Amino acid sequence: MMNAPVTSSRLQATTVAEQAADALRRKIISGELPEGFQLRQDALAAEFGVSRIPVREALVQLEGEGLVRIVPHKGAVVSELSIAEISELFMLRGLLEPMLLKKSAPKLTQADFAELDAILAEYKAELHAQHSARWGELNTKLHDLLMSKAEQPRTLAIVTSLLQQTDRYTRLQLSLSVESCQRAEEEHGELVGLCKSGDVRAATALLKRHIDHACVELEQFILSRRRL
Repeated sequence: MMNAPVTSSRLQATTVAEQAADALRRKIISGELPEGFQLRQDALAAEFGVSRIPVREALVQLEGEGLVRIVPHKGAVVSELSIAEISELFMLRGLLEPMLLKKSAPKLTQADFAELDAILAEYKAELHAQHSARWGELNTKLHDLLMSKAEQPRTLAIVTSLLQQTDRYTRLQLSLSVESCQRAEEEHGELVGLCKSGDVRAATALLKRHIDHACVELEQFILSRRRL
């Protein structure tokens, strides 16, 4: 397989592995490095002007995020985006999260809402700064806290796992356009506001739409990219 061109971007010496991971993450999410593309450590190290050690650490980090697969005897390749996986994971989230929110929202305390407001503020800052590495983490924290008082620990554990499995897709969906980021920011703020006001029915309906929209947007993006 021929290597796709990697735009030259020398990295600074500080937090080299994180910078390498950020650079590769952007190229994968943007499609510059396509699905199945082989990521050669020596070529990447030369491109970034670093040793192979931070590149190897970056690839391990990206494997944990689901963006890269490390294949025995072949090395690292860009993971494939699976429409079937997206459909299943987001369908399960759309079923379970509104159910948990319905039970949890009436029990959220002032301290919970103060923490939710802090997460929203941090999330907004990371969205505006285009720091995609933390989008999935903050999205999971927000959703988990909203559902934390449902008193259904096994179901919550399943949902937390689903959120972690969709982390890659969440960051991809948010990176598609400025409008995607704005919509996520507005819907998360509205969701917390509805829970604060006690309008649980509207909150659960919004959460379902929020999840469904992300799923549809991702499916359409992947289909359009594969037609190119």
